[in-house]
Amino acid sequence: MSTIRLVPEPETTARQSLLELSRDELEAFLAAMGQPAFRARQIWEWIYTRYAASFAEMTNLPKELRQRLDAAATIAPLKLVTEIVSLDRNTVKALFMLPDGQTIEAVLMLYDQRRTLCISSQAGCAMGCTFCATAQGGLARNLTAGEIVAQVLYFARYLADPAMPPETDVERPTQVTNIVLMGMGEPMHNYKNVWTALRRLTDPAAFGLGARHITLSTVGLVPMIDRMAEEGLQIGLAVSLHAANDDLRTQLVPVNKGYGVEELLAAVRRYIDKTHRRVTFEYALMRGINDTPALAQELAARLQGILCHVNLIPLNPIPDSPYQPTSDEDTERFAQILRDAGIPTTVRLRRGIEINAGCGQLRRAVSA
Repeated sequence: MSTIRLVPEPETTARQSLLELSRDELEAFLAAMGQPAFRARQIWEWIYTRYAASFAEMTNLPKELRQRLDAAATIAPLKLVTEIVSLDRNTVKALFMLPDGQTIEAVLMLYDQRRTLCISSQAGCAMGCTFCATAQGGLARNLTAGEIVAQVLYFARYLADPAMPPETDVERPTQVTNIVLMGMGEPMHNYKNVWTALRRLTDPAAFGLGARHITLSTVGLVPMIDRMAEEGLQIGLAVSLHAANDDLRTQLVPVNKGYGVEELLAAVRRYIDKTHRRVTFEYALMRGINDTPALAQELAARLQGILCHVNLIPLNPIPDSPYQPTSDEDTERFAQILRDAGIPTTVRLRRGIEINAGCGQLRRAVSA
């Protein structure tokens, strides 16, 4: 295991983050500095297609302008606190400090063909899921659209630069192929900023990743699922279900008190009717809590007739927590019951247990 530890300080000067600006807003910002519109096009390209981390890299800009921009603006609002590589060298987890001193996590997972990035949407989380490390600290604040995009650009920069540490088993240069909003926070609870970021990340004139290569995960905020169905962007929807009945799901996912299982599944059906897209149900298996054959049969019955896929998740355990992973044998038994009932089911490949890769775990460990 390799670790890089920095000691960043919170931002002390109020500089404009260019990642918060649309293309038109960037033009206006530069116009206020007396610069022509084509400078905005140059800077936009440096940020979103060449992944520049500093104005000094923007060599087709006059030196005097680069100096002025450096004093007035920033394009890399995240400061690295800790970065850890898994023992098998296929997972990198980073803890970042935001300008106000809050911290967030992002994880890069390297597969044979995919370079999947798991990003955060909030500093902390207000949903209170009892088995989640992030929930234990509560919600500090929403991330801005620029802070969400910045996580992607950091790892895009890493994948594009063979010289940038740390070393892993992926040959570089390469690029981000998939993004999942499954890090810290509830994306639907920060809806406006998340969707602003998603449109920037999928814009062919900006980062340009295909919408079908992005998945948004929610605990089930029903009004926001209905709203997402109207967005017209083919972002994948994943629903963190974890139980098929209200009694158990409310224990695990308190938001179920407001939006019960029947109401949630009705929203999913409306989403499918509107978008014609398959929905993923995420189900974190917890030993002795939600992993029995009877609960598998109940889940299978609930999901009949829904265009869906079940992703069974081996839990990343929190030390001293009553929520511990289900055995491999019981996981496979649970999966087979669903498959026998005609529910497409996979078991997520477990990654980065020894580096606190579960949501919120590294942040919790560093701040402890």
